[in-house]
Amino acid sequence: MSTSPGRWSDLDRPPLRAEALRSALIRPGGLWTRLRVVETTGSTNADLAAAAAAGEAAPGEVLVAEEQTSGKGRLGRGWSAPARSGLFFSVLLDPGPEVPAERLPWLPLLAGVAVAGALSRAAGVDTALKWPNDVLVTVEGEERKLGGILAERTPTGAVVLGVGLNVSLRADELPVPGAGSLTLAGAAGTDRDPLLRAVLRSLDAWYTGWVAAGGDPATGGDPAVGPVRDAYAAGCATLGRAVRAELPGGGELRGTAVALDGEGRLVIQEADGARRPVGAGDIVHLRAT
Repeated sequence: MSTSPGRWSDLDRPPLRAEALRSALIRPGGLWTRLRVVETTGSTNADLAAAAAAGEAAPGEVLVAEEQTSGKGRLGRGWSAPARSGLFFSVLLDPGPEVPAERLPWLPLLAGVAVAGALSRAAGVDTALKWPNDVLVTVEGEERKLGGILAERTPTGAVVLGVGLNVSLRADELPVPGAGSLTLAGAAGTDRDPLLRAVLRSLDAWYTGWVAAGGDPATGGDPAVGPVRDAYAAGCATLGRAVRAELPGGGELRGTAVALDGEGRLVIQEADGARRPVGAGDIVHLRAT
């Protein structure tokens, strides 16, 4: 029998305690109705979307993976990390007719606010948001991507919201040089159970308040904090920065990120003063010259 350590044997990365998580998060009248933890899967977003399409998942379901082998990022990019090194989960949400379709782009921005705020409180690190859906931390004086959020519509109109966060990744495990983790950012704690509880409770508060306001980002949000639009603007590291927007299909736009419009798009002011909203694409923060 082999005595070599496997990917599940890292004592610094204990497994999530599924039953304790369910006890803490599932309550009558609450947003979360079911929570499952699987050892490994390709993509929690893909799995939860398939379950919803088959009628096997209802709104409020949470699917967590200890390891993702084919995690999904924006623009079709992959997302992978060592087993038990992060939080990789998806939730099924259905805002219903209360939220008009034109306000749904605020949902991943809302999730960014919820995640960043929860991690700041629970892990004791400063976080920021890069438009539209990246969570940033500072590692050795540099902005690093801690994680990201991906929202996908289902044929029934519900939304699968996926979150991937690097928790205990060490420097030699980073997938790309610009990545970071809570450990590398000097987090006070990296126990994934309380971190996941904090994130899901925060998402519950922000989402419930937003839906109750008909998805209006100017009024809906966490009652204890404020509206989604204000909270996102306050925590967004992109606003006020010189940026380059790499647009879908090619081409780019350079200027200063000056605002978010009513649909959550990033408004970029070009050198000639013209303002253009960007709804999709990669944003690169440029260094001041």
